[in-house]
Amino acid sequence: MFAVIKNWFMTYFSDEEAVYLFLLLVGGLLVVVFFGRMLAPVMTAIVLAYLMQGLINSLTRHGMRNSVALYLVFVLFVMLLLTCLLLLVPMVWKQTLTLLQDQLPRLLGKTESWLTELPGRYPDVISISQVEQIVGSARAAMAQAGQSAVSLSLASIPGIVQAMVFIVLVPLLVFFFLKDREKLIAWLLRLLPDRRHALGKVWKEMDQQIANYVRGKAVEILLVGASTFVCFSAFGLHYAVLLSVLVGLSVVVPYIGATVVTVPVAVVGWVQFGWSPDFAVVMVVYGFIQFLDGNILVPLLFSEAVNLHPVAIIVAILVFGGLWGFWGIFFAIPLATLLKAVLDAWPQWRQTAEAARQEAS
Repeated sequence: MFAVIKNWFMTYFSDEEAVYLFLLLVGGLLVVVFFGRMLAPVMTAIVLAYLMQGLINSLTRHGMRNSVALYLVFVLFVMLLLTCLLLLVPMVWKQTLTLLQDQLPRLLGKTESWLTELPGRYPDVISISQVEQIVGSARAAMAQAGQSAVSLSLASIPGIVQAMVFIVLVPLLVFFFLKDREKLIAWLLRLLPDRRHALGKVWKEMDQQIANYVRGKAVEILLVGASTFVCFSAFGLHYAVLLSVLVGLSVVVPYIGATVVTVPVAVVGWVQFGWSPDFAVVMVVYGFIQFLDGNILVPLLFSEAVNLHPVAIIVAILVFGGLWGFWGIFFAIPLATLLKAVLDAWPQWRQTAEAARQEAS
């Protein structure tokens, strides 16, 4: 048994760079597990810096000075952030409250009238007492959800303070990440060993893929959310802002997000239009948007950034989402790509080590 373990270790860890990379991966995983929530502003700022660095590079390629491009992009970012905080967030919150207070009671009423007809049609399957029990449980759950959303108790004050600190810290971190990018990278490189050819190769590949993924995902969210809002507003669907934000954010979770967000879209459309041609048109248009996103937009944006099997993507979302919540879901695909790149590179180190041992012998 000891010999098997020794041979396995010598095969995969005989090269010192493999040990360095393994330690970096384990250290990064421990940081995510134990300090992920505390470092959430830092990770958010890194994501936003990735987004804006691409725009800065585009402006500098067209002749603008780097410092001017940096300040211009940062001012645009602050203006967009203020617009979201002062306009979009209050609208989404208002529509959420209205949905809980207005639409859910109407949905419960329609569902109750539909359920009361079932015992007469299928007496052997469901009874009146079962229907009353289901309706009572639904009413209790709805009342609790509405009370939780409307009332702001003292327990929520720490969360509000934390959100305010988050909003203040993130723009500052973004500015320094953009301004001192080269200094920060040079400082990090000094912490790594001098022999890092393979590490540099993996990092270069992952840096490009993560940048492409983050920027592509931001473009996808904006396009899907904006097109959904335009279509829903054109059909006069209630809560168009809230639903379009949900549909836009659903693209963060491939395969699963679109399935989950279909439920509120269908519920709002059914309560407003009932079983009518308008409801059918809304759902067909929504399905067409999802079709365009999955078959045209995603291949166009991520053809070079993501090369993973759907099973690997789903497993990565479940694992990293369970470890780190929303940010684990957002970075699930880049992290899975990182693991794939490491696994693909490891046999090269094994072959190099074997060749070196044969040459030495």
